[in-house]
Amino acid sequence: MRILITGSTYPPCFNGQSIFTGHLAEGLAKRGHQVRALFPSHKKKPFIDNVNGVETQGVYAWSAGFHVDVFYPPISNFIPAPVFKDFKPDIVHVQDHLPMSAYILNYAHQRGIKVVGTNHFLPENWAPYFPLMQSSRDLFDRVLWKWMLGTFNNLDMVTAPSRTAVEILKNVGLCAPAQPISCGVDLNIFNTRHAEDCNAIREKYGIPLDKPVLAFVGRVDGEKKLDVLMKAVKLSDREQVHLVIVGRGAAHEEMKRLAAELGIKNRVHFTGFVPAEELPRVLNCIDIFAMPSEAELLSIATLEAMGCGKPVLAANSRALPELVEPGVNGYLFEPGNAHDAAKFIRILVDNVDQWPMMGASSLQKVQAHSIENMFKSYEDIYLSLINQA
Repeated sequence: MRILITGSTYPPCFNGQSIFTGHLAEGLAKRGHQVRALFPSHKKKPFIDNVNGVETQGVYAWSAGFHVDVFYPPISNFIPAPVFKDFKPDIVHVQDHLPMSAYILNYAHQRGIKVVGTNHFLPENWAPYFPLMQSSRDLFDRVLWKWMLGTFNNLDMVTAPSRTAVEILKNVGLCAPAQPISCGVDLNIFNTRHAEDCNAIREKYGIPLDKPVLAFVGRVDGEKKLDVLMKAVKLSDREQVHLVIVGRGAAHEEMKRLAAELGIKNRVHFTGFVPAEELPRVLNCIDIFAMPSEAELLSIATLEAMGCGKPVLAANSRALPELVEPGVNGYLFEPGNAHDAAKFIRILVDNVDQWPMMGASSLQKVQAHSIENMFKSYEDIYLSLINQA
């Protein structure tokens, strides 16, 4: 198949949609398909390249300014005709409802080409960047959902990374056919075979070798609720606990200031961006993975930690309860409640003997999210739609 994948972000940009899109494109290419990824250029200027078997095409774009990984193309200057004429896609897969994806959707349909769309969006993801709208959140959410549905209700098939994510779309008015497909995790990479690197990794990032380590991996942005996690570490009254925050984002400096204000600066370690090849080693050298975000439609980082056999502490919000069974492979705390999170930090730290059992349960649960299952599911959808054309 010739598959055109497009959206607003692609590696090396660092966010869940970008990571998923890169995994999907490269995985399909390895399975013998011809894949082109079309996206706003992180270099700002247009380019065409070949990365891991994928034809990557960046279109002229400018930085959004408020975030290092957000770029926008001037749609009036973007004409998809050369892309379709040159690449001749059998199927198109859009990753969002933003103008470039909507433009490609319409252009494909005019030529009888079927279009799949995967939703990674929640209004909560955007809210921190529009502080003036906080007093009118209901209106803000309705407007954003209406915009999103204006594109997604015209798709031939909609996917989302979890059952919860599909239900959210149906509840806000999605009429197009939809099904959940996990964003997947490569268990050949994220597994327990890197445990022997633990001491070297901890030394590299200045983390004590003999202390319990709680870790978050992801964008260091407002909607990830890292303030709740840091307050919970303080409130837990377990001074031996160290927190590692892996990633970059707009709230990086703010979170550093908060750690100092809370008096836990020496127990919070900010690694910054960690290269993909080192991330499995980092996850193997922590003790507990934490995801305090209330806006996860699944959470690739949580799946990766589960693949490395880690207990999980997560907010009881959106799709995270699909990954965490309380008392089995971790615990769920009340969203935004640092006192409740602190209670479970105490339980976890005081019961070290339960970590191996919980880690084994995480390993068992994550098997259903194998990235190979994800690739096969999308291949089946593409072939079914192509045969309908």
